[in-house]
Amino acid sequence: MNRAVLALILASVLWGTTGTAASRMTGVSPVAIGASTMAVGGALLFGASARVSMRALRDRAARRWVLLGAVGVVVYPLAFYTGMHLAGIAIGNVVALGSGPAFAALLEWILGGRRPGPRWLAATGVAVAGVVVLGVAGRASPRATGAPGQEVAVGLLLALAAGAAYALYTYSAGRVTALGHGGRAAMGGTFGVGAVILLPILLATGGPILADDRTIALAAYLAIGPMLLAYLLFGVGIRSLRSTVVTTITLLEPIVATVLAVVVVGERLTAAGWTGIALIGLGVGVLISAPPAPEVERHP
Repeated sequence: MNRAVLALILASVLWGTTGTAASRMTGVSPVAIGASTMAVGGALLFGASARVSMRALRDRAARRWVLLGAVGVVVYPLAFYTGMHLAGIAIGNVVALGSGPAFAALLEWILGGRRPGPRWLAATGVAVAGVVVLGVAGRASPRATGAPGQEVAVGLLLALAAGAAYALYTYSAGRVTALGHGGRAAMGGTFGVGAVILLPILLATGGPILADDRTIALAAYLAIGPMLLAYLLFGVGIRSLRSTVVTTITLLEPIVATVLAVVVVGERLTAAGWTGIALIGLGVGVLISAPPAPEVERHP
């Protein structure tokens, strides 16, 4: 297993803990959690790679992709955490991350003129089938807390929006690296700009985070672990892998999130739900077991 794939797997495990950590932040809105995670974590990520990030921002060709990716960075946490809050941790994660490869393929086709290869189509088809099974029949009840079906539907729509935003900043970061900048520059620049935009939202909604030591500690964990460390690892992956491959490998995140939601939070899955998880794992396994060296994403 090469270094880029391993980095993405480790990042996916860290991301998979976000829903469970957020569920323990009682009294804090999902908007505040999302803004805190990305604003603080994004600022840390920029600080860890300020010199190379500024170089990317000064490059006119790279800057437009950094700014486009920052739009995804702003939309993603707000839609992702709210979607999980309404639809449940397991389903919200699965729909958000499961839809990422389809949106990434669409972006590569429309903006990059690249059709997905047969191995990606097969692997992603199996994984997305698992997503559908888990999303449609995976839950033993609409939501552990008994949320109305309308709330769950809104949560699913927000999760789809998060999937599109995730694909957008992944694709944009890939374009930045294709212009000769490293993964740290792409991540630092994109998330740094996103952090500036998210800061007013955090200031307006984040007061409850400071209510007690527990919520402060959880917010710090989300900013440092699933944000700073995970996206440094993510930067390693996007440097040598296409965005479609990256988004398919990171379908491992919903598996981690689902297992934690069941074991720690108490959400329940049906037999179909566990079948869906197995299909996702199979699809990712097909993709990452490819013997040829990873194909570097190149753009005109």
